[in-house]
Amino acid sequence: MLTKKTCFSYEVREACAEDWKPAMNMVWRTFLKFEGRDYTPVGIRNFWEFITDADLYDSFLEGKYRAWVAADGDKIIGFASLRNVNRLSLLFVDEKYHKRGVGRAVIQCLCTYLQQETGVCEMTVKAAPYALGFYEKLDFQALGPEEHYCGIRVTAMKKSF
Repeated sequence: MLTKKTCFSYEVREACAEDWKPAMNMVWRTFLKFEGRDYTPVGIRNFWEFITDADLYDSFLEGKYRAWVAADGDKIIGFASLRNVNRLSLLFVDEKYHKRGVGRAVIQCLCTYLQQETGVCEMTVKAAPYALGFYEKLDFQALGPEEHYCGIRVTAMKKSF
C-alpha cells in the first residue's frame, strides 16, 4: 500500500494584530482537544479567561507580550508568546500540523530572538502534562515535580541554549 505524504510550507514570524483572534481561536480548540481533559472545570475556565483577557491583548499590542505565529498561507497553525522576557507562554500547534516540526521551529525562533535581541540564553515554561514529552525532546529540563493551582496542572521546566 502506498502512503501519500502531504507537503506544506509555513513561515514563523512575529505576530501582528490581525493574527490575534485566529491564533486565540486555534489555541482554544487545541487546548480543549489535548489539554482540557487534564484540567478541572475551574482550570478550563481560568485558561479561557486568560486567553480572552483584554489586558493580555492590550499588552500584546503594546509590545509587552511578544508573540510569534506559524502560518500556512493565511491559516495560523502555531502560536507562542514570551512574557517576563523569557517565559514561554501559550505554545500551541493546530492538531492537523502536530508532529511536523512546527512547534520545534517556533521554539527555535524564540531562542534566536532571545539570544540576539535580549542576550538571554535560557527559556522557562510551565508545561501542561500533554506537552511534557515534547519539551523534553527539545532539551527542556524539569525543575521540580508537577504543581497544581487554580485547577491547572503544570511542571516548571527550563532550557538553556
